[in-house]
Amino acid sequence: MAIRKLSIMRILYLSQYFPPEVGATQTRAYEMASNWVRLGHSVTVLCEIPNHPSGIIPPEYHGKQYERGSLDGIEVIRLWVKASPVKNFRSRMLFYITYMMSATLAGLLLANGRYDLIYASSPPLFVGAAALFLSRVRRLPLVFEVRDLWPESAVALGELSNPRVISWAARLEEACYHHARLVVVVTRGILLRLLERGIPQDKLAKVPNGANIDFFRFSPDGRENIRHQLELKNKFIAIYAGIHGIAQGLETMVEAARLLEGSSRIHFLLVGDGPQKAYLEKLVAQYGLTNLTMLPEQPRHQIVHYLSAADIAVIPLRRLELFTGALPSKMFDAWACERPVLLSVDGEAREVMEQADAGIFIPPEDPQALSAALQRAIESPEQLSQMGRRGRTFVVDNYSRRSQAEKLAHILEKTTS
Repeated sequence: MAIRKLSIMRILYLSQYFPPEVGATQTRAYEMASNWVRLGHSVTVLCEIPNHPSGIIPPEYHGKQYERGSLDGIEVIRLWVKASPVKNFRSRMLFYITYMMSATLAGLLLANGRYDLIYASSPPLFVGAAALFLSRVRRLPLVFEVRDLWPESAVALGELSNPRVISWAARLEEACYHHARLVVVVTRGILLRLLERGIPQDKLAKVPNGANIDFFRFSPDGRENIRHQLELKNKFIAIYAGIHGIAQGLETMVEAARLLEGSSRIHFLLVGDGPQKAYLEKLVAQYGLTNLTMLPEQPRHQIVHYLSAADIAVIPLRRLELFTGALPSKMFDAWACERPVLLSVDGEAREVMEQADAGIFIPPEDPQALSAALQRAIESPEQLSQMGRRGRTFVVDNYSRRSQAEKLAHILEKTTS
């Protein structure tokens, strides 16, 4: 179907996760959509009723099948999902499948305006199933965004082992790639992997993660207030702020805290929620650690203050081949706040960090290396400050969310022409 080029695009955006939920997926979806609205485009987002990652739906949404509203000019249709605080195979499948069903129905019955394209962000891959159906029924071009290779990543992390489900998911993944007019990837690693799998080069576009450089910036007042509230004014704080999941391997930070328990200055701060949090809390209690504080998930605007309060941001992932192609958005948020990073992710992320000259690399899942790096870092405050300033400059020049959204908008205009 030929689509004429438009100066203003009407985009139907499928992202299961969206603010007020906090996380990399939610932030990317919001930043893209809000910047497209700023450019004059019209965006409707089909997302879930807020619950992720806790799995608990707030009381104000109880009994609702959907809620239509707006956020900074974005039309947002929030949809019922079968959420659960219990994270196992069955509950995850119900969670994903109910979004797929809700998004499909909403795309037919609620998002009933005229659109020029469907933009679907995966994972969860089930978002792609809803987008495929809507693309065919409504005869709209599909742009499929791949932030993580699924089911490949789920298998590597041990989250998915059922051969029948893996086979079905792989077929769905291939169908999304085949039907999509454009496949957007966020890292070079994913791009190369898809090229190996036979996806044509001219069908792929790389638009990486980044940071909102106007929102994320160092806050002296925020630093002072958070350190005062937590009674950590004279401590050297190593922070992790984000989802507490299997992929992050946060047990390494707990074990490093155990090794550094005799240090009077170094303090670990873990901010967020996720499926591994209860286990981590149990481990901290078992060890009786007093040099590690765990806080619940915080609103996005508060993350700026927590990052500013820290002296270094820890960016961890487990030691898996899969993650050599990862590029965590947490790294860019920390740099935007002029915080150096302690990176335990080898591969593409390490290359970017070394290009920025704004952090320290240590091997993944190595508590001894983490504790030793922090002991060295505490002795070099000026070097850390310089790293933080270089990180900010690097993000402003290369990884601004605004410029990335503008780049992607131009690509989408060509896609619909």
